[in-house]
Amino acid sequence: MKLSKIFHVVSALVGLAGVVMFFGAWSASTNGSAFGLSETHLFNDATVLVLIAIWLQLGTMHHIMIEKNGEII
Repeated sequence: MKLSKIFHVVSALVGLAGVVMFFGAWSASTNGSAFGLSETHLFNDATVLVLIAIWLQLGTMHHIMIEKNGEII
């Protein structure tokens, strides 16, 4: 399997986890906590996970360009 495909799948999973954390933080504002964590903690987790997903997508694009040039990594 190409490295770009692995980056893409991992990025999608991490991004999905970020969205789940965001909605958990959104629901925690009414209850005070969700998943046993506070609203602030969940918003911070969501932010970091989405930034990691963006970083992985940039890595995906980089590796697609490298693979188009025929370089093997």
